[in-house]
Amino acid sequence: MQITHLGHSAVLVEVEGTRLLIDPGAFSTGWHGLTDLDAVLFTHLHPDHVDAARVPALLTANPGARVLTEPGVPAAVDLGVEESRVTPLPAGSTHAVGAIGIEAVGGEHAVIHRDIPMIGNVGLLLRAEGQPTLFHPGDSLAAVPSGVDVLAVPTHAPWAAMKEHVDFMRAVAAPQAFPIHDGLLNQVGRGMLLGRYAEMTPSEVLDLADGQPRTF
Repeated sequence: MQITHLGHSAVLVEVEGTRLLIDPGAFSTGWHGLTDLDAVLFTHLHPDHVDAARVPALLTANPGARVLTEPGVPAAVDLGVEESRVTPLPAGSTHAVGAIGIEAVGGEHAVIHRDIPMIGNVGLLLRAEGQPTLFHPGDSLAAVPSGVDVLAVPTHAPWAAMKEHVDFMRAVAAPQAFPIHDGLLNQVGRGMLLGRYAEMTPSEVLDLADGQPRTF
């Protein structure tokens, strides 16, 4: 499995010629211009996970790509594609795209504040035969699936604190992890948090901020 962190929560996953892009949002640019995608996945409707201004062009440039998405996204965001290309991805559902199996878990976004309405969120478990299992949780730490080999761990968010991220990493206990959801951090804060995660969790913390593919 080859994984490329393309900024904030955008992650490109490649297995045996299958290419999936998760959460191309407005806080990242590394996914701009991608082609040859087999699917684009959205964990939830917030703009830092689905860039309403640029995603339609991305999907136009990838006419064969399926769109698999948390069910609330299409009603809130104009993805610029026909309904037939869009597959709802509620919690508990499973799908396969090429060599990659996808399982949606969770169902709700983390609480930002009691005065802010709740929305849906699905974490994404990606599996392929003979490959490590990747978990991208979107914006929630509630689901703790077993058997995760590589964790895309949210690093900074208005809805969580470091103590919660550390406990989440301990609960998932993935052998390896890399930071996502880091678009609001400067380099000082990012380095501090990565250091804490490395010291306080069982995971080997890898820094994929250079946007280069890493083979797992």
